Amino acid sequence: MFGASMLVLQAAMLGLNQVLIKIVNAGLQPVFQAGLRSACAIVPILLFALITRKKLSVTDGTLKMGILCGTIFGIEFLFIFIALDLTSVARVSVLFYTMPVWFTVAAHYLLPDESMTPRRMLGLALAVTGVAIAMLDRQAGSAHLVGDLLALAGSLCWTVIALLVRGTSLKKATPEMQLLYQLTVSAIILLPASLLFGELIREMTMTLAWVFVFQITVVMGIGFLLWFWILSIYPASATTSFSFLAPVFGVFFGWLLLDEQLSYAIVVALLLVCCGIVLITRQKPT
Repeated sequence: MFGASMLVLQAAMLGLNQVLIKIVNAGLQPVFQAGLRSACAIVPILLFALITRKKLSVTDGTLKMGILCGTIFGIEFLFIFIALDLTSVARVSVLFYTMPVWFTVAAHYLLPDESMTPRRMLGLALAVTGVAIAMLDRQAGSAHLVGDLLALAGSLCWTVIALLVRGTSLKKATPEMQLLYQLTVSAIILLPASLLFGELIREMTMTLAWVFVFQITVVMGIGFLLWFWILSIYPASATTSFSFLAPVFGVFFGWLLLDEQLSYAIVVALLLVCCGIVLITRQKPT
């Protein structure tokens, strides 16, 4: 029960994260916010790794893959932060958190012991149907095709990162080192790139500044540390079944905090995607 509660809390923080990004986009240009957030989040993760004496090394054969992973992570952030500037949190949540679906398809061909089963095929069909419904729903005023496509592209980037972590030398690195690769390289890429996307500061207020600080300290810092702690106690296979909750919380917080109007199509799409994720990630009883 305690482990399940922590996983629900983690999913809630992931869902809240996208709402906070959209809120801060009003004060900071999206790409600049993404780069600044990565740079600031390095501090709590690095402190945690040093205090707990986690292995941090760039000479263990992971550097090249770490740089590649960080580059893709930066592109993923660029897509997602811009998507949240263009379209609703609900739509981004439904589309972005389909990552387990794309990972299952890719892993079937690229990773051993990850074959497609009838249950996973059914989950894939449900999730893809949900994505199609979400993409075809253009009635809501916040619907934006480019934003939707960027959310999907971000999900595919996340899939590539997961494949790199599972199938290359990066699997030798600790989770903290993997995250530090992603944060450091993405900050190096995104902060200069933000100069190409217009004014860095929009209408920044003290309230938005505190929301940004909350992102760094609670969502990024405590959230990731909570995730590392969960993984240190429970096997990863036992945590994946909770992944469907992240888009649910994203849609819920978008409605609660941003007053986003939810169409019937988005609700149906969310249900289909969540059912698909559950079928894909559910482990066989042992």
